[in-house]
Amino acid sequence: MSENRQRYDVVVIGGGAAGLSGALTLSRARRSVLVIDAGSPRNAPASHAHNYLGREGVPPLELLAAGRAEAAGYGAEIVKGDAVAAEELPGGGFRVVREDGSAVEARRLLVTTGLVDELPPVPGVAERWGRDVLHCPYCHGWEVRARPVGILAGGPMAVHQALLWRQWTDDVVLFRHTAADFGDEEYEQLAARSVAVVDGEVAALEVTGDRLTGVRLAGGTVIPREAVVVQPRFTARSGVLETLGLAPTTMEVAGQPIGSYIAADPADPAGATEVPGVWVAGNVTNPMEQVIGSAAAGLKAASAINMDLVTEDTRRAVEARRAPAVPAFSAAMERQVTERVLGDRRHGLQEM
Repeated sequence: MSENRQRYDVVVIGGGAAGLSGALTLSRARRSVLVIDAGSPRNAPASHAHNYLGREGVPPLELLAAGRAEAAGYGAEIVKGDAVAAEELPGGGFRVVREDGSAVEARRLLVTTGLVDELPPVPGVAERWGRDVLHCPYCHGWEVRARPVGILAGGPMAVHQALLWRQWTDDVVLFRHTAADFGDEEYEQLAARSVAVVDGEVAALEVTGDRLTGVRLAGGTVIPREAVVVQPRFTARSGVLETLGLAPTTMEVAGQPIGSYIAADPADPAGATEVPGVWVAGNVTNPMEQVIGSAAAGLKAASAINMDLVTEDTRRAVEARRAPAVPAFSAAMERQVTERVLGDRRHGLQEM
């Protein structure tokens, strides 16, 4: 679709679960909505999305296609492209610029640009990501239940991940890789849950016939595994928000950075930011959120945006009602003026 107008009630930047949920809610509230979607969803490599009540196991791209159709069915416009900058307008509202140089205006912005998973630089990890290289057990644990799973350590979450994934399988090996040595209490917890720890750096993942079969150490030893869990660095797609002065915040665990996000007002569960008129929802502000949670966040943000617009519309209506009335010409007064003008013109002609 292409834009039918140049100014919208709301421009949604990002067409994932959060953005489309927000667009659907706002369109059903009879707001004019434009969704700008780069078309690069985070979960595209995954074959199925899970824990989405009523749509369990749905392919992610199929879920997004259904969401676009639903939002468009209520009047939302959806265009593909990147929003590269936004600026506040002197008279209120925002101007959003796309990568092709085109621009639209909006009274409010909902930014749901998500994040990028930065993966460990181990050969095979990026190639198998979303298939048998995994991160979230609630997303993929059932699919690899009771199978040999390896945890590739690389940050402060390694022991936590190993103990968590132990819920889905009793065959878990924790590869210490480049992580610092664990503490005595952590080793005791791992031993109590029968999680083996392997020292030494991981050189690559072994793949046979498009299937992960093992983890190869730098010394050449291969430990058979059918799935490997990694800890990505969660980097917020914050470019357009930074042009509005909203800098990303570092996310830390045990004093170590594991990603970034755009902070929302802690007193506002709907995702309002420090810039009035700008809301955030989904993984751009909550890196740990799953698909169903992102959709719910988009709904909350959209409801808050609509109420904010209702408040503004009401204020303007009250101001207009209180403004001094300008006397309107009645039909009789208009006829008198017309007759006087015509009479003057005829009188002038008679004197010539």
